[in-house]
Amino acid sequence: MDIDFSEINYLVDPCSRTLHADYQQFLLSLIGLTVIDINGENNNEWRVISTLLHGDEPSGLIAIHRWLTNENTLPRPKTNIRIIISSVEAATYQHLFRHRYLPNGIDLNRCFNEKSIRSSEYQDHQHIDGYIERAKLIASAIHEVNPKAIIDLHNTSGNGPAFAVSTLINPNVLSITSYFCDTLILSDISIGALMEHDFPCPVVTIECGGRVDDQAHEVAYNGIKQFVQCDSHCVLPQDKAVQILYKPLRLVIKTDRKLSFSEHDEGYSGVTLRKNIEQFNYGGCCDGLLLGWLDDNGLENLEMLNDQGINVIDKYFKVDDNKLLCATNLKIFMASKQTDIVRSDCLFYVVNNVNNYL
Repeated sequence: MDIDFSEINYLVDPCSRTLHADYQQFLLSLIGLTVIDINGENNNEWRVISTLLHGDEPSGLIAIHRWLTNENTLPRPKTNIRIIISSVEAATYQHLFRHRYLPNGIDLNRCFNEKSIRSSEYQDHQHIDGYIERAKLIASAIHEVNPKAIIDLHNTSGNGPAFAVSTLINPNVLSITSYFCDTLILSDISIGALMEHDFPCPVVTIECGGRVDDQAHEVAYNGIKQFVQCDSHCVLPQDKAVQILYKPLRLVIKTDRKLSFSEHDEGYSGVTLRKNIEQFNYGGCCDGLLLGWLDDNGLENLEMLNDQGINVIDKYFKVDDNKLLCATNLKIFMASKQTDIVRSDCLFYVVNNVNNYL
């Protein structure tokens, strides 16, 4: 499927005919990267909503379409709202919302740091320049309205509760988080995501929950309603207390190692994770908890680098008779059984199980 990476389409206060009767029809009517502008009560201020950076994460689009069509007339937000729908081609390829990115494509949400993406495993990819160009178009569309706040809506790769991620903590980040969920991860991981780009305002990534979970769609919708309707002040009002989790680490399987999922130790080579690994997205993992099994290479199959580039995996995990166990109390996020995503991203994210509330 060919993509015109230089194309960007604009809609301003679209009518019901343009929005169509449901989100599937609306999505199928779009051609490539699309920006929708909605005029608000305060016409001098903007907020931005990003969705579908990953084509297989529908909650943001479903919620946006519902918000735009819920009263059979366009809503009137407190400020202007710019909505950016990014990976339309991937979301509509073959079956709706089946592909994170197109076959033979690359992850658009790794392309907002050109230097990083050009030095990654994608460096020789034939379409790398196009994806970098699209990321620049998205960033430019955000910069040109100088927004006061940005939310980037995603679904978790596996089933799990909603949480937010940001590179900083301030009152507005906490408030935006509270509209969607009660957990914020403060991250210093650099992977070339939209959230890491240098915008002059808070950027909060919202992981709404699993992509086939109706509750995730509700999280996105209810959060959008609060985000667009809160009064335009220097500090947005906070809805509820937010738990802060600091500096996640990525547990990665090495490229040449086999990955399996099973209910029991089957003696497979490489790494075998428990078939129900996604259930641990819902709470803490205690010291000694069984997460899977390893072959004779043990922890050498895996890697978890800290911000100094040091592999600290043995501080968090241990092996006992080929069982992969937690070596301390911790929380895991984004654990998934989708092998392609796990291999291209990580097995899951890990944070210390320490409670801080603001």
